Amino acid sequence: MSIVNEKAAPQSATTDSEAPASRIETMPMAKALNAGLRKAMADDPKVLLMGEDIGPLGGVFRITEGLQAEFGKTRVMDTPLAESGIVGTAIGLAMGGYRPVVEIQFDGFIFPGFDQITSQLAKLTNRHEGQISMPLVIRVPFGGHIGAVEHHQESPETYFAHTPGLRVVSPSTPHDAYWMIQEAIASNDPVMFFEPKSRYWPKGEVDLASNDAPLHSSRVIREGTEITLLGYGPMVNVLLSAAELAAEEGTSVEVIDLRSLSPIDYAPIVASVQKTGRLVIAAEAPGFVSVSSEIAATVTERAFYSLESPVLRVAGFDAPFPPAKLETTYLPDVDRVLEAVDRAMAY
Repeated sequence: MSIVNEKAAPQSATTDSEAPASRIETMPMAKALNAGLRKAMADDPKVLLMGEDIGPLGGVFRITEGLQAEFGKTRVMDTPLAESGIVGTAIGLAMGGYRPVVEIQFDGFIFPGFDQITSQLAKLTNRHEGQISMPLVIRVPFGGHIGAVEHHQESPETYFAHTPGLRVVSPSTPHDAYWMIQEAIASNDPVMFFEPKSRYWPKGEVDLASNDAPLHSSRVIREGTEITLLGYGPMVNVLLSAAELAAEEGTSVEVIDLRSLSPIDYAPIVASVQKTGRLVIAAEAPGFVSVSSEIAATVTERAFYSLESPVLRVAGFDAPFPPAKLETTYLPDVDRVLEAVDRAMAY
């Protein structure tokens, strides 16, 4: 039983002696998560789902739609509106040998359960010197661009990436969502699973037969030679759009999807920066004391002599999330990313 920390090695992907044939389907991330949860529940009767309105309703975002009808009320459980109680109960179930998957209805609602997560869940394995496991997944719809208000589109991921004992991941595509939720459920360590709700409904290809990346791995999703753009979750699609526009102006842009916020797979990031000499990190979360800050510092330490310009960050502003009509001003967009690209290329 490993205790996760910032130096933990990425988990290895499970591979068969013969790679399975591809089975491609096109679906939105919401449906991919639903399919991934269904597969995990079918494979292991110890997998349980818990959360507010996740039963007949299927959750606010319909991620668990149809699962209670298929697996019953004892495995897909509607809970009271009490995040601390939900997480505490799930911790007890995990100690009892189950693999609970908790849904937090909205990102800003996680804070009533914060003490249970950071004081208990993250520490129990270490407290018992590795004698017990904590196979518990907490699903958190996060980020903006849905026209909501404070507590309904925030980015609290840094709190949990900062906490030793928690694994923190965020998919950006339907394919990754399908496989990463299954890997998270299979993990014997607690996993904070941040789902970009602005990406729930755009469709993408999902290979239902082949997982092409371990849970805790970052990867290059667009090749380039002059500058690297790095992001996770809701920002990845923004970075790809910015890279396309920069290419039209003659700038060769490489894009990396971080995927795992703790532990971080730095090898592809450092290799990319050593090639391009420039790095722009983008996230919806405020930039002060953030995942973006940590990556900027680490890349500067590990690739200092390869840098042609300072590592730049594009982030949400250091202010509470504003009213819905101001979200486009608050959240990083393609224009802000391209402005950072221009500044980096000017050195």
